[in-house]
Amino acid sequence: MAGREAVLMSWSGGKDSAVALYELQRDGREIVGLMTMVAGDANRVSVHGIPRDLVRRQAAALGLPLHEVVLPSRPSNVEYEAAIGELFAAQRAAGVETVAFGDLFLEDIRAYRDGLCARLGMRAIYPVWGRETRAFAAECGAYGFRTVLCCVDLARLDLSFAGRELDAALLADLPAGADPCGENGEFHTFVFDGPNFAHAIPIEVGGREVRDGFGYCAIRAA
Repeated sequence: MAGREAVLMSWSGGKDSAVALYELQRDGREIVGLMTMVAGDANRVSVHGIPRDLVRRQAAALGLPLHEVVLPSRPSNVEYEAAIGELFAAQRAAGVETVAFGDLFLEDIRAYRDGLCARLGMRAIYPVWGRETRAFAAECGAYGFRTVLCCVDLARLDLSFAGRELDAALLADLPAGADPCGENGEFHTFVFDGPNFAHAIPIEVGGREVRDGFGYCAIRAA
């Protein structure tokens, strides 16, 4: 990874961005903050459905500033790119020109991010790109990250997976064809502890609900 520029970390609150951040930190990179997408009308992190407060608690435990990009629940590309463009312009004014993403292998998403960042004057890097996903899922646990499934695609997984901790037992229970890291959209995660957290985030895992073909688990601060 060339250079030692300061890095803004794209942050979903899930395992992929958490491991990417940790590896950048172990490599000695300066992390200037976390960037997360928030559905302002729902007061939740976009896609993952995690309450905004929990991501703020993650940032506090990591000792990093949190930059919230507030969007409608279903933003258009124009709305998304305008909002992220404002944040990137502010980062560039502060001397930050590199943004890191936790993507593993989806080429179309990487191509979109690369093109968008280039248009907005930022350089995209991918610290965990190309990892084999079953080994990567196991590595998350080996590092000491603790992760719970907060959202599942009901076309791919049963609702009962929502709210379960990502561990060896869950990996063994995944149906054939499901990616162990949920990279095809099977599930999304919330990290509540890890080796770079000053402390674990106490959480309560509540009931499940179905919205628009997805199963969500109610997760809140304990």
